[in-house]
Amino acid sequence: MGDLPRVRITPARPFLHSGVDFAGPYQILRSKGRGFNITKAYIAIFVCMSTKAIHLVLVGDLTSEAFIGAFRRFVARMG
Repeated sequence: MGDLPRVRITPARPFLHSGVDFAGPYQILRSKGRGFNITKAYIAIFVCMSTKAIHLVLVGDLTSEAFIGAFRRFVARMG
């Protein structure tokens, strides 16, 4: 069996070392008044490399602006 990466065995606070990936597209049913609207949405998945905890952020599309917004929400929440 291979050795674990140094990030996995060195004590650190959660999400100090993290990775990101996207999942989707998912079809989301949004209600607006009396009508419904089906739209595509994606999930940004932030993974802590030391504890394997995850943080999910709903993203409207795969543009760089949407990623920066999701990243800012992640940093504001997790530090």
